[in-house]
Amino acid sequence: MANDQGANRKAIAAAAVTVLLWASSFVVIRDATNHLHPGAMALGRMFTASVVLVLFLVIRREGLPGRGAWPGILISGVLWFGGYMIVLNWGEQLVDAGTAAMIVNVGPMLMALLGGWLLGEGFPPRLFAGIAVSFAGAIVVGFSMSGGEEASALGVVLCLLAAASYAAGVVAQKPALRHASPLQATTFGCVIGMIACLPFAGQLVSQVADAPASAVLGTVYLGVFPTALAFTTWAYALHRTTAGKMGSTTYVVPAIVVIMSWIFLDEVPGWLSLAGGALCLVGVAVSRWRPKPEAVEVEPEPAAAR
Repeated sequence: MANDQGANRKAIAAAAVTVLLWASSFVVIRDATNHLHPGAMALGRMFTASVVLVLFLVIRREGLPGRGAWPGILISGVLWFGGYMIVLNWGEQLVDAGTAAMIVNVGPMLMALLGGWLLGEGFPPRLFAGIAVSFAGAIVVGFSMSGGEEASALGVVLCLLAAASYAAGVVAQKPALRHASPLQATTFGCVIGMIACLPFAGQLVSQVADAPASAVLGTVYLGVFPTALAFTTWAYALHRTTAGKMGSTTYVVPAIVVIMSWIFLDEVPGWLSLAGGALCLVGVAVSRWRPKPEAVEVEPEPAAAR
């Protein structure tokens, strides 16, 4: 029992690291995308992450994952590490970071549905109650950060496409983790994503030469922290819980984006943003809440006859 609680705490800590770093990526992408093409930025991010992850894989001597892991790794690599990165970067050229975070958070709803259907995770009522509350909060946060401007229709469609790619990638990765370690699944998924982005190599080389140092460093940051580190901690936590529950934890991202935008972009959140962020947190708490099992009284056995 103590071991289970310790493993659960580690999974929660890993998920918290992931959520914090993924939230930061929305802010960094919003800044860097003014200087780098969406595909070029995705390739730079995946190349950096691949180098870091392969080095760690060699140091830990983990080698190649099992044969049964490859279908899930290939699908998640193309859809999540590749396609998601490109369309999200493109979408953030057209909508602000808060709105993008809100729209992408449609993904966990799709994830829970796909996980219940394809992975047999079921459809627990508390999970969907939490998703409903958190999604309402994400909508409030997104609209509060839109600044009153009409969001680009193309940007919204791209962020929805990113959400679908994200959900499908996670559901594909979950069974792969039965045959691969979190580091293996992340490393090879990232390498496959990098290969999928190679058509943008020419753009990356030409644009990096003219881009400011902040955009280049931002792309390197995206590769090292929100990708190499955060995707590994995500896989670690996903291996220890369901895809639906892991997806629900990402609903705190818009709330964190509000705080980061306040600090780094000098965007002061209003009461509406704070209320939406609180709803996100409440929804996550509802989805992860488990009632304590009732204590069962055991009657003492009768004393043995002497």
